[in-house]
Amino acid sequence: MRRGLFLLGLLPLLAPEPVRAQLGIPGLEGRGAASDEPVTFTAEEVEFDQNSDTVTARGRVEAWQGDRVLRADQFTYNRTTGVATASGNVVLIEPDGQILFADRAELSGGMRDAVLEGIRGLLAGNARVAAAGARRTGGDITDLARVVYSPCNLCPEDPDRPPLWQLRAGIASLHSQEQRVRYRDASLELFGLPMFYAPYFSHAAPGAPRISGFLSPTFGITQVLGGFYEQPYYWVIDDSSDATIRATLSTEQVGGLALAYRRRFNTGVIALDGSFGNLTGSDLDEQGMGWNFFSQGAFSLDENWRTGFALNRASSADYLRAYRYGSPQTLTSNAFLEGFWGTQGYVRGDSRLYQSLLQTNTTGQTPLVLPYGYAEWLFERDRLGGQFRVDAQGYSIFRSEGTNSRRVGTRAEYELPLVGHAGEIWTIRGRADLLAGYVQDLQEAPFFGPPGQGGNWTMGNVRGAVDLRYPLARSAGQWGSQIIEPRVQFVTGPQTGTQTNIPAEDSLDLEFTDATLFELNRYPGRDRQEGGTRVDAALRGAWLFPNGGQLEGLVGRSFRTSDDPLFPPGSGLENQRSDYVARARLAPVPWFEMLGRSRYSAETGQQELWDITGTVFAGNFSLSGGFLGTQEAPNGSYPKRNEISAGGFLRINENWRVGAFGRYDRFRDEPVAAQGILTYEDECLIFETRLIRRWIQNPSTLQDDPTGTMLLFRVTLKTIGDFGIRAL
Repeated sequence: MRRGLFLLGLLPLLAPEPVRAQLGIPGLEGRGAASDEPVTFTAEEVEFDQNSDTVTARGRVEAWQGDRVLRADQFTYNRTTGVATASGNVVLIEPDGQILFADRAELSGGMRDAVLEGIRGLLAGNARVAAAGARRTGGDITDLARVVYSPCNLCPEDPDRPPLWQLRAGIASLHSQEQRVRYRDASLELFGLPMFYAPYFSHAAPGAPRISGFLSPTFGITQVLGGFYEQPYYWVIDDSSDATIRATLSTEQVGGLALAYRRRFNTGVIALDGSFGNLTGSDLDEQGMGWNFFSQGAFSLDENWRTGFALNRASSADYLRAYRYGSPQTLTSNAFLEGFWGTQGYVRGDSRLYQSLLQTNTTGQTPLVLPYGYAEWLFERDRLGGQFRVDAQGYSIFRSEGTNSRRVGTRAEYELPLVGHAGEIWTIRGRADLLAGYVQDLQEAPFFGPPGQGGNWTMGNVRGAVDLRYPLARSAGQWGSQIIEPRVQFVTGPQTGTQTNIPAEDSLDLEFTDATLFELNRYPGRDRQEGGTRVDAALRGAWLFPNGGQLEGLVGRSFRTSDDPLFPPGSGLENQRSDYVARARLAPVPWFEMLGRSRYSAETGQQELWDITGTVFAGNFSLSGGFLGTQEAPNGSYPKRNEISAGGFLRINENWRVGAFGRYDRFRDEPVAAQGILTYEDECLIFETRLIRRWIQNPSTLQDDPTGTMLLFRVTLKTIGDFGIRAL
């Protein structure tokens, strides 16, 4: 007897061919090891007893086949009976990192059947398992008796203390092919105390891929559903598709059924989600059966082209809120085709269908866009450093009630930046727009004046600008550097008039701030074109600190030579001399930042816009606050607002986090919304609770929310599943 290294493939007298292929404890012959791969082992001493036809290895025995490793104090193989026995600190290391410990292991049936005593295991996902004994049958099913399972770490000061949670069962069966663990006579213990009991329970094996089965349920109480219970079932259809079926039972409604389907193709993906359910109640606008259907998909045609779609419809906003699909104001459906050519070219064609869920909107006025097209090409910079861009755009909009319109147009732009000898920065810009369209039933005045006549229309506009910036910098010594930068822009072009015969489909959201002060056309979109001559002026100052912080501010104004009513009242641009716009940013240290924008009336000095946000952030906490004050939008899309918001997040320690957020409307003198969050997370458990209160459902329409309080609890037992409770 001597220390040695043995290759069983070279010892045909000691081990028949099946043993060479399958030597090891259960699972050694599976993934990661070829069936004809020889088993290699080392030991301090090896002996062969010819009388009993037995090979015995002792002393730090280590055997491996492929990526699987077996360790034991002693290993015995009986050639006559085909029984192998490993004893003394038996350890099996699987290719996926799982580690099993046992006091003794007895293997038979070509090593596919086994009995283990005193088993303990370290599985994927930090999970641990212990059992009095285990039996493996057919190389696939492993039954464990009196088993305890938990992914929680043991207390380092008292390892005998029960973990945070553990699952006990009389019998647990692991099906290797199904990758599922099934328990019988199971109980869930928290801090060593039994909390829940189930005669049968199952979950996917730790580290397993997608597996069909029941998912964790959600239950709670809402005003519409009453007490409800939602049970999802996950169905793996094949390697590229799956589905989730959700059944909802409630005390106040008949209930509902939902189906979500996903499929991945070689060139794209598709997702479908639909449901239906009963909806009754005196405070609801919809009565009877409600439904929704959400879908989307995208497919690559080649390296340049892709296509896709989205179809989203619902019976009502009441149904979506009742069955917890959120509170969207609008659902959008489209189908598109688009192409990309690096950073230079882009083209897209689509159609768009909208469904408004707001009660204040008229369904007949909701537009159908069919089709919409856009193409753009960005040319390389010329020898002077300038860049030329050209695009084309077109759409058709249909309504059953209201204005129908069609428009095509093209735009060409050129921009040339130059740096002067004195350090001044010149930018020369040019833009030309050509538009043509047809309008029918132009019923509403587009901001000002009576509506024009319907029919065909054309419009062209040319704008040229010279922009001059002159940054002046000086050193502030140990305090960093300072910059003062005056900026003046001269913009000119022909007068465009009031354009009352053109529907303002894409130019409604007009907002005059420092961000749009130097735009050639302060209107968004192209249905409204700004003409005439103007001068924009601004003064910017900045203090750059050595630590990377800064204090920066800007104030500016615009002056028009014409008093034509180009802009609506209240926009800040309706007069020849515009309102004042300003911006300030304070970030003296890396953990603090404040940004504010404002607009003041040039005539009265009244504040027309305040938008201020501030943030303090560090490793364990963050705090933010803001103030938003606006006048009513010129197009009536939102009312006058005067809101204060604040929120914060604090990590109390390694496991606990707390957060809060709230908004208060000073104009209405009441809260808008508030939310509090408390979260606990460790290696095996996540607990989260949220308290949400909404006083105003939709600030745009100032509608009160009749079901504005929500309490959510969610407990996630890692490697098993999560459980949610919702009260509304």
